[in-house]
Amino acid sequence: MNGILLIDKPSGPTSHDVVDRVRRKLGIKKVGHAGTLDPIATGLLVLGIGKGTRILEYFLHADKVYRAQIKLGIVTETFDITGEIKEEHPCNVTESEVAQALKSLQGEFLQVPPAYSARKYKGRKLYELAREGKIIRLPPRRVFVHKVEVIQVDLQENLVEALFKVSSGTYIRSLCMELGYRLGCGAVMNGLTRIQQGPFKLESAVKLEDVSTEKITPINVALGWMPALVVNEESAERVKNGGQIYTSQVIEVVGDFSKDADIRILDPSGELLAVARSERTSKFIKTLKSHGRRDRVAKLKKVLAEK
Repeated sequence: MNGILLIDKPSGPTSHDVVDRVRRKLGIKKVGHAGTLDPIATGLLVLGIGKGTRILEYFLHADKVYRAQIKLGIVTETFDITGEIKEEHPCNVTESEVAQALKSLQGEFLQVPPAYSARKYKGRKLYELAREGKIIRLPPRRVFVHKVEVIQVDLQENLVEALFKVSSGTYIRSLCMELGYRLGCGAVMNGLTRIQQGPFKLESAVKLEDVSTEKITPINVALGWMPALVVNEESAERVKNGGQIYTSQVIEVVGDFSKDADIRILDPSGELLAVARSERTSKFIKTLKSHGRRDRVAKLKKVLAEK
């Protein structure tokens, strides 16, 4: 029981609650996630099952796509609708001004993590400290908003829906707050759905009540987007015991990659042996092979095959 499980998280439970439910349902302790969703948020939660927890790092820092509902005219301490309202303002704006302000959020900038967030300070989550009255301001992080797309603007209800494609670590609540600042009336996140993370999309996820072993994506399939080196049978056995990768062992180069890229190591049947860090480009490895060289071309990071 090893692989990746995609969950369509409902609003209410924390990401840790979802992990606990999956552990109980599958009868396995080794379950982890590739990035939290706030309790208010719904949508895609990527879980690692068994050895699948060892590859979560390859999705944790992937770009993400969210559909957000934004409430104009109020400001809360948490930047979302669940927080105590601190300010209320009339919002005399046009649809065009809302769209323009949303588009202005695209690009790279520094973002300070909200005081009410799951980021940790000295081992404790910020929201735990904030509830005790200890507001911690962490240093800003560089984030990138790749795309903002307006879905709907309802100025009768002061509600806006928008699509955000962002780099890992971007807080949509903070973007909503920034939108309110730019419009001059305040705004908070009213709802949030994660619809994509890296190669995974929400339409492939399952509801908690439908979780089963049949829904687990095998590790090699989950990493299918990653380029690879195929090694011969003899070398495959060595890799299982930690042996490194040399040009003479490689029988096929799958995909293009740069030096220092993460790549899969496969046996001749296509089974996943390990994830490694390339020490040469894919093009240069082919050149080395054509000249009969025996250079080391990849360094193992994680052996995933059974010995």
